[in-house]
Amino acid sequence: MPAATLPVTSAPLAAPTPGAAMHALMERLYPICRSLTGNGVRQTLAILREYLPALRVHEVPSGTPALDWTVPAEWNIRDAWVKNAAGERVIDFRQHNLHILQYSTPVHGWFSRQELEDHLFSLPEQPHLIPYRTSYYQPNWGFCLSHQQRQQLQDEYYEVCIDSTLDEHGTLTYGELVLAGTSEEEVLLSCHCCHPSLANDNLSGLVVATFLARELARTPRRYTYRFVFVPGTIGSIVWLSRHQDTVGLIRHGLVLTLLGGAGHFTYKQSRRATAEVDRAMALVLRDAQVPHALRPWLPYGYDERQYCSPGFNLPVGCFSRTPFGEFAEYHTSADNLDFVAPEQLAESLSVLEALCLTLESNRTYRNLQPYGEPQLGRRGLYKGVGGGQEGADWQLALLWVLNLSDGQHSLLAIAEQAALPVPLLHRAAVALEGVGLLHAS
Repeated sequence: MPAATLPVTSAPLAAPTPGAAMHALMERLYPICRSLTGNGVRQTLAILREYLPALRVHEVPSGTPALDWTVPAEWNIRDAWVKNAAGERVIDFRQHNLHILQYSTPVHGWFSRQELEDHLFSLPEQPHLIPYRTSYYQPNWGFCLSHQQRQQLQDEYYEVCIDSTLDEHGTLTYGELVLAGTSEEEVLLSCHCCHPSLANDNLSGLVVATFLARELARTPRRYTYRFVFVPGTIGSIVWLSRHQDTVGLIRHGLVLTLLGGAGHFTYKQSRRATAEVDRAMALVLRDAQVPHALRPWLPYGYDERQYCSPGFNLPVGCFSRTPFGEFAEYHTSADNLDFVAPEQLAESLSVLEALCLTLESNRTYRNLQPYGEPQLGRRGLYKGVGGGQEGADWQLALLWVLNLSDGQHSLLAIAEQAALPVPLLHRAAVALEGVGLLHAS
């Protein structure tokens, strides 16, 4: 009889790590030409809905008043180029979407080299990189190019074409996802969806927010989590103008940006400086034992400026790695897919998951046996043999929680004083509550 032939099977493919999965999403989003408004934002949010089916997309008509601002005309671009006398494209939007000055008005005609010069943007100090430049609120047109490329423009005349539209009857588009918790109190997580091909700024915030939302959707939640994907500045202003009656529900908030590049973590405090989210992030970064910096409030930066404006004064900080403007690749073509590492995205996600766990765990308790130290041994919470250091952190956690649970100290406050992580203190509090020694206020 012929020998039996065993079926050939391939080993199952390993699931991608969170960092690799986030980087793969970034690769899909990177080529899209996003701006404050337009089809690039819609295309981006449509891809995010594959990951977050409950994501709602909102369209706000151009001309709509929003606080002290007005929703701008919708901008879209099909093509843009500069041709030399031989008809060759010497600047080509199709080669890199950073080549166009964002919100450029349409133009087609011949220009002298000197006339063209007034509409070119380059970086003499970084001659091989294309800068990212915008003209959202001042009508203009222009091209961004490497300085090396600019120096090669030697013809007397050039043909210029920018095939763009500015539609006064268009809309501004943003996305919003609400993950309901047992409480109506909210955690706001905000990121930008408006930059073109810039990987760290701001696609990293976009993909980390997406995967954080997926993770939170799988776990029980006390807080309601609200994720907003908005174009910079005008997007958060529009969102705030449409939620003035409900922003009082926001207990904690973060703007997420620049989370995939190199460098240590940076947390910029909210305007309140000592909001619960400010203190929680400081503890999470402390306990993660990663290099980090805590910075005070500054009314300059990302959308935390809008959330923390004095009329709202929401407890919203900004979480990033190296801050904007402090790395050489910022707002240039060097902020590409190679600049962002999957491991750095994964580490950012891990810190944010720890922050959410800390916020969820934070409670204030009251010791029901405050006169003297309760006997923990007969309640099964203390080691049977004394004298050693086994389980010292656990024993300390029990004692710290008992001692400071006077109805005035939250677990966050205890963690700050005891130098112990909130999750450990929370486990201790749950154990003490389970034997009737604590009651949550």
